[in-house]
Amino acid sequence: MTGSLSLSKGRPLWQGRTLALLGIVLVAFSLRSAVASLSPVIDHVAEEFPVSPVAIGLIGAAPPVCFAIFGLITPLLERRFGIERVAVGAITFMALGLLLRGFAVDSTSLLLATAVVFAGVGSGNVLLPPLVKKYFPDRLGIMMTVYSTTMAVSTFLPPLVAVPVADTLGWRVSLGMWGVVAAMALVPWVVLLVRHATVGEPMKTELLVPDPTDGVNDLQDAVAAATGPITTAPANRRLFARLWRLPLAWALAIVFATSATMAYVSFAWMPTMLVDIGGVTPATAGFLLSLFAFVALPCSLLVPILVVRFHATRILVLIGVTGGLIGLLGLLFVPTLALPLWVSLFGVSAIMFPLSLVLLSIRARTPESAVALSGFAQSIGYAIAAVFPLLIGLLHETTGGWQVPLIVIGSVLVIAIPAGMIAGRRRTIEDEWELRYGRW
Repeated sequence: MTGSLSLSKGRPLWQGRTLALLGIVLVAFSLRSAVASLSPVIDHVAEEFPVSPVAIGLIGAAPPVCFAIFGLITPLLERRFGIERVAVGAITFMALGLLLRGFAVDSTSLLLATAVVFAGVGSGNVLLPPLVKKYFPDRLGIMMTVYSTTMAVSTFLPPLVAVPVADTLGWRVSLGMWGVVAAMALVPWVVLLVRHATVGEPMKTELLVPDPTDGVNDLQDAVAAATGPITTAPANRRLFARLWRLPLAWALAIVFATSATMAYVSFAWMPTMLVDIGGVTPATAGFLLSLFAFVALPCSLLVPILVVRFHATRILVLIGVTGGLIGLLGLLFVPTLALPLWVSLFGVSAIMFPLSLVLLSIRARTPESAVALSGFAQSIGYAIAAVFPLLIGLLHETTGGWQVPLIVIGSVLVIAIPAGMIAGRRRTIEDEWELRYGRW
């Protein structure tokens, strides 16, 4: 794997594979714009039909639920139909769901359209790494940087433009236009699918799982693992069952759950919350959501270096939790003072996302055990994260304010501290099993 990541070897990215490069970039853009484009205009939607806090909570819970479900289903579909066919299906679901959101007539149809969107997004998250592996085996590192940067841009760009477009052309256009972008991603993959059909079946691929033995010594491999989309794959059942008995595996699951919870709660509720407690306009709230998302970009680039070279896991957890808590305290007690500062500090909690992905690679000795650990941590993490957008909505509706929801979010961050301390131990899951139970 190490040799394949070298940037000095291999043909140019565009040589003979321009369609794949374009397709990967467009899919990567659509994966995150689907998450970030709705909440900034929810006030506009509510002017046409009621959208209850419970409905917003369910919409916020849709991404992690669909990621968990389709993360397990997609590898099975890929084996049966081939990666390009499944990619076309996933993109079709994304584009159709995004367009249908613009035609919603009530909160139920909005929720159903959102579920269609994230069925496609859940599959797309799994498919991107093996697509990169298939078409760019000589450029894995740089391609992962390309599409992870694209995903970062597509996280903070939609909140910037969603409200101005909604003010000018209406919320339906603001939501539906992202479906056009997703539909554009169909073109290169349909062409490639037709091209493969004329020469025979596409070659088999397998889910890209970073080799943890390479990742410890190869910084680029760790950066690739930390900045790419989350992936899941079927794991060895025996290994998976053992993880339930290991504190290290649970610690990694909690760190991952914390990062996912912060992200999906924020994308579901931050614009509404900032309008209520900060007294800002929806457009400003959208800008501040973009600011929150932008903080994650330097985190994704720096955290792998600090973990792999300097073993800074524990200090990074403390920085992420401390920054997040200070931001929450500012929102709780002085929200109208230095609101961008509080949002930026809360955004520092995004450190735990790339941190957890690096740890899922280097806290296992072999690719097989890394798959088991990744599946364990992500399935538990997504299950936990799916609860909180709905819970925050219920608490807001019940209490009539944001104080209790903010305290609950802060409590989740505090719980991550002991988990981060355990995750910071420089040992693998195999080491921990052998210390407790004997031979792995």
